[in-house]
Amino acid sequence: MSDSLTSANHRRNLLDGTYTVGLLIVAILSGYGLLAPSGLARATTLARPYPVPTPGPVAEYVGRPVERAPEPPRLTWPKLITGQILDASRAPLGDASIVIGGSEHRTDAEGRFSVESHPADAPLLIKRPGFEKVLVQPTRAAIEVVMKPHMVKAAYLTYFGIGDKGIRGRVLDLAARTELNAVVIDVKGDRGWIVYRTEVPEALAAGAQGPATLKDFNGLMADLKSRGIYTIGRIVTFKDNILAHARPELAVLDTRTGKPWIDNEKLAWVDPFREEVWNYNIAIAREAASKGFDEIQFDYVRFPTDGRLSAAKYSSPNNKQTRLPAIAGFLQRARRELGPLGVYVAADVFGYTAFNDNDTDIGQRIEELAPHLDYFCPMVYPSGYHMGIPGFRNPVHNPYEVVRESVRLIQQRASQSRVRVRPWIQDFKDYAFDRRIFGVTEIRAQMKGADDAGGVGWMLWNPRNDYTAGALRQKEASGPK
Repeated sequence: MSDSLTSANHRRNLLDGTYTVGLLIVAILSGYGLLAPSGLARATTLARPYPVPTPGPVAEYVGRPVERAPEPPRLTWPKLITGQILDASRAPLGDASIVIGGSEHRTDAEGRFSVESHPADAPLLIKRPGFEKVLVQPTRAAIEVVMKPHMVKAAYLTYFGIGDKGIRGRVLDLAARTELNAVVIDVKGDRGWIVYRTEVPEALAAGAQGPATLKDFNGLMADLKSRGIYTIGRIVTFKDNILAHARPELAVLDTRTGKPWIDNEKLAWVDPFREEVWNYNIAIAREAASKGFDEIQFDYVRFPTDGRLSAAKYSSPNNKQTRLPAIAGFLQRARRELGPLGVYVAADVFGYTAFNDNDTDIGQRIEELAPHLDYFCPMVYPSGYHMGIPGFRNPVHNPYEVVRESVRLIQQRASQSRVRVRPWIQDFKDYAFDRRIFGVTEIRAQMKGADDAGGVGWMLWNPRNDYTAGALRQKEASGPK
């Protein structure tokens, strides 16, 4: 009995001792956990993860090479790119432009094209006036593209207006809320100043870097693109106060003084006969194209109309036989150089060119200019028709008829080419007749006139960039589809 009791007591003491030691170990570990740095506590894990596999070690783990999934091959064009361009009704679009690798090609009457000797991986751009541009990435298959109509509805931003946050914001707000989908920006304005930091050597030498140069013009263009805004770069061509005074040998000269001749605005002009002047403006246009503009629009692409014209001296005789070849020659060269860059080329013309069979004494005649343009942009402001038009003696009383007839006649006279008509319309007070305000009624009448005559949109002109919002239709609210 005593032996069994002794044995039981011994076992009990051993268990009690073991239990006490266990409690002591738990206490020590618990205390260590409480006193240990928190970072170390967070780093403690219950199981160690395997190392992240890399190609070398994984092969060691599994004992055999590991095959990576091959990257898909980068598609390139075949040696001969072929395709067809159609409109929304699937009718062939002849004379559409195919641009790739700095070269421009045209579709035939059936809308078909084939292109050889091109970069293997460059995108292909398709454009035709009146339609949205289409960018096609390399593919081995034949191309079929259905182009969508594009009605450009623009507001003009002056050289100083584009740099003013308030003015610019007001116009962009209109574009966000209304049918406006484009802006016309002065690249080279009425005085000859360039709006961004130019790198054209001749422009820098002439002092064309003006007082309102935008520092982050590329950022501005990116913002406009992100908003879906179509961008038109306006280049005032032969009225150039900066170049004329910097290089008088290129200027229209005054026979009375031997100095640059000036117009009624006290601004000098450069000589439209001088090819150095052509080259200067085309260099600026090429730079503007590189900035991302969708279209280059040449304004004042003509001979002067006001001032002491009899005192103006040119490098060649100024008459009806010489003016047209000068203006048409400039636009032909500009279109040849700019088209392969992917931009459209437009020219502003006087409204009366629609009705005149001569060159309107300024070197502008529809038939001669049409083959070298994508867009005619006639200035069809009713206030500008000081003699009225046939059947309508007072144009400000008949804004619809003035615009409709002007656009219709230009489109008709240019029907043998692919050029389309997009007019400038009046959003400013009359200055020639009864000083009336051009408000919602007059502006909408002009828009309707352009549409009814087959125009592909319109552009609002106001020299203060203050546009009549009530004349613009609101954007349709996007509901569930």
